[in-house]
Amino acid sequence: MEVTEITAAKFQDMIRVAAHRINKNAEFVNSLNVFPVPDGDTGTNMNLTFQTGAKAVLESDSDHVGALTQLLGKGLLMGARGNSGVISSQLFRGFAKSVEKKQTLSAQDLADAFAAGVETAYKAVMKPVEGTILTVAREGAKAGLKTAGTTNDAVAVMTSVVKASKRALAKTPDLLPVLKEVGVVDSGGQGLVFIYEGFREGLSGDAADDAYVPDEAEMNEMVNATHHQGAQAQLNPDDIVYGYCTEMMVTLGTGGRDKPFDYETFRNYLNSLGDSTLVVADDEVVKVHVHTEHPGTVFRYGQQFGELAKIKVDNMRLQHESIIEREEEEKAKPQPLAESGVVAIAAGDGLSELFKSLGVTHVLSGGQTMNPSTNDILDAINAAHAKRVIVLPNNGNIFMAAEEAAKAAAVEVAIVKSKTINQGLTAMLGYNPEADLDANQEAMTEELANVVSGSVTQAIRDTTIDGLAIHKDDWMGIIDGKIKVSEGDRAKAAEDMILQMIDEDSEIITLIIGEGGSEDEAEAIAAAIQEANDELEVEIHHGDQPVYPYLVSVE
Repeated sequence: MEVTEITAAKFQDMIRVAAHRINKNAEFVNSLNVFPVPDGDTGTNMNLTFQTGAKAVLESDSDHVGALTQLLGKGLLMGARGNSGVISSQLFRGFAKSVEKKQTLSAQDLADAFAAGVETAYKAVMKPVEGTILTVAREGAKAGLKTAGTTNDAVAVMTSVVKASKRALAKTPDLLPVLKEVGVVDSGGQGLVFIYEGFREGLSGDAADDAYVPDEAEMNEMVNATHHQGAQAQLNPDDIVYGYCTEMMVTLGTGGRDKPFDYETFRNYLNSLGDSTLVVADDEVVKVHVHTEHPGTVFRYGQQFGELAKIKVDNMRLQHESIIEREEEEKAKPQPLAESGVVAIAAGDGLSELFKSLGVTHVLSGGQTMNPSTNDILDAINAAHAKRVIVLPNNGNIFMAAEEAAKAAAVEVAIVKSKTINQGLTAMLGYNPEADLDANQEAMTEELANVVSGSVTQAIRDTTIDGLAIHKDDWMGIIDGKIKVSEGDRAKAAEDMILQMIDEDSEIITLIIGEGGSEDEAEAIAAAIQEANDELEVEIHHGDQPVYPYLVSVE
């Protein structure tokens, strides 16, 4: 569905479905929380923050989108909880400021608003950290602006924002070592992706039932899914330097306190008392979040500028210990089946982590030269521990075994016929854990056409194929199953292959380093490609796959 004008009613649909999305997945986001910002549960904080803003928007009868965004921004600010909630409020405060005078929004207006939100949020954070919700928001906004330059369809813009946000989310462990250490993506970034997905669904009309409220059993399924283990249990509470998550809201100039308020002075003083400092303000109120050893000092300082409307202190060390106890109790319980799961077949620890970061439940080791059996795939389906399972074979030779395993499985199984690792990774951009099996199979299969797959490997004998002379030990560039390049130099083979893969619509190149490849060589290949076309974005990942020193996808 194409939308060239976002009306007030359509904007309310976006907010309604986004509120549903983050509410349904709040506990899932909570399960990703990682020290050093435990914060009393990111998903809960983002959900309660967004619900406050959504309530203000959905109760309004205004037909002016700009006015609705002001209600959203104000509601989020007043309801902001925790680090993630405050940053979310700033993202949408900037969004609202950008479009406050707009009766309706165009695709360009939407993209500009996301960009303005990112700018506002970065300014609000004392020490912005990459690999967090800020990174996810920035990359999503960047993609939205790029798409808005080519189309007036707001759905296309929102789709680009979602896809780029998901890609950025998958990369957060590469930017924050603590995420990689405990094997999760950034929780705040994941929460924002759920909100953006809701925007897209509400905008396109593909909206979920907004009356849905998850029950306890369903929440437990999300928390206990095998690809989501609580992160905080793997961390040491003794490492927490500032143990009290402290929040307050100051109503400026009230209670006979009228000390002049200067944003920078205020924020810098609080930052001297701890870390993870966030200060956001408008003309009436200041909201504060800081991790400190001295909550009382924070409150006394705030009281100089006005009355304290709200205060909150969480002992993060005790919170951490209670999380460990709760997880131990959960481990002792028999776990119910999750609603849906995904099995991917791939060889290499790096590839396994890439797939899991995109939401794959279980990765079965296998692929070229080591095709898994029907029984191996059936075991993997069972290991996914879900009522409905999607299988990504990622190799044409595995299709039949996968289909036989699907027939033998005790749960519903669908095969998305990905022929390459690259296709499998791209297919995950179409996966929706809330959708039914047929819808997921259709959406993920559609994604397969959006990627060109390339691989570099070494010839084991002399031959000629399709008129191309190949010599033993040459490096071959294979594009979508056809040998297109044969070179004595490996880097040259990769560069020539990629240049054949790209066209005027190409935007992103993903280069995955396998056994035999190297970071330095991959960076040299990326530099050569960008020198040939400086509009291309090149991402480099370690896949650790055998046989192929480099796997390449072009989208």
